[in-house]
Amino acid sequence: MKNTKFISTDEKAVRRKHSIQSFKAKANAKRTKSDKVADWLTTSFGTIFFLTFNIILFAGWIIINMGAISSINIFDPFPFGLLTMIVSLEAIFLAIIVLISQNRANKIEELREEIELYINTYAESEITKMIYLQTLLLKKNGIDVSGDIELQKMLENLESDKIESELKKQLQV
Repeated sequence: MKNTKFISTDEKAVRRKHSIQSFKAKANAKRTKSDKVADWLTTSFGTIFFLTFNIILFAGWIIINMGAISSINIFDPFPFGLLTMIVSLEAIFLAIIVLISQNRANKIEELREEIELYINTYAESEITKMIYLQTLLLKKNGIDVSGDIELQKMLENLESDKIESELKKQLQV
């Protein structure tokens, strides 16, 4: 008999977690320079520091241009046309940067979902095989399981096309 090494559930969980982490690490390693810049900018701009910086900058801008500080000349009088343009440009750039990062994250997630679907389908076939082998053992020991409708359904092959069409019908409702 072969010397078979059994892997504990904890070890499997660690391996699974490592494979998911390494999958993300591989995707991060393949990023283009623009993706890296977009990710860095998204991370940097998505902070309390950046929010506070903007609040202070814009509040100071408005206070100065309302004439509240007489020692500083007004350079953008009300209705603050220059400030409006700067804020609009900042919003455009931030939106584009966030969209770039989200698109890359979505691609990674879609690939991860495809891998998960493959693994689940493979696991389903293994489980079905195990159930089949167990029914053979039960029959060999004289136990009749032919009347178990649920068991018979479990022994059927997974029809992914049928499942997909049923899900599409449900989503259209």
